[in-house]
Amino acid sequence: MFPRLLKAYLPVVLWMSIIFIGSTDLGSSQRTSRIIGPILRWFNPDVSDETIRIVQAFVRKGAHVSVYGVLAALVWRGRRVARGVKLCEGGWSWQEALSIIAFCALYAVTDELHQSFVQSRQGSAWDVGFDSAGALCALIAIWALGRWKKCW
Repeated sequence: MFPRLLKAYLPVVLWMSIIFIGSTDLGSSQRTSRIIGPILRWFNPDVSDETIRIVQAFVRKGAHVSVYGVLAALVWRGRRVARGVKLCEGGWSWQEALSIIAFCALYAVTDELHQSFVQSRQGSAWDVGFDSAGALCALIAIWALGRWKKCW
């Protein structure tokens, strides 16, 4: 039983750890601007500071959606592995999907709370919305893929 639970949820815990580390100063806008700005200036040396700020905001919000989409997919996979169900078996449950979204949203709230204690960061309810949207999008994509492959 324990090896199955470890196989099921270790990826979830590791991904949650990566999210936690990203919510420290390492993921601050000051740090990411050191990467995004030079890349944009390499492609276009005349790019405006305003354009860099817009692209940086888009990339940062896209990261919220992406990392929480991955978290939702890992939790969905983990629940199936823990029950001993193959990924393309056992049907689809929207109730289960909603509970996974709620779990991801709750973790997003704790992540934003953590950020509020980091000097170079600030918590944001908007980011919880982006995180939750990422979880929702991932589960809809899994559902659609399962329908296309005739799993459910």
